[in-house]
Amino acid sequence: MRSIFVVAAATILTACASQSTAPAPAAPAAAAPAAEKKAPQCWNGDAGAFQAVGAKAVISGVAVECKPTSDGKSAQWMSAKH
Repeated sequence: MRSIFVVAAATILTACASQSTAPAPAAPAAAAPAAEKKAPQCWNGDAGAFQAVGAKAVISGVAVECKPTSDGKSAQWMSAKH
């Protein structure tokens, strides 16, 4: 039983080692648009969707607001100020 695994592993390694490498990718097109940076969002499990920064919701009876984190890369639900 153990020899079957050894033979299978050797076969897989041999097959992977004998394959040729993929050709180098072509140079990217100069006219390609830059990826647009998405604004941070908060996940609303009740709605089943992401909510934009500034959106307000009530979770378990607590009013919350989607606010950006200090680094500005993401957002989180924080208690809303009345």
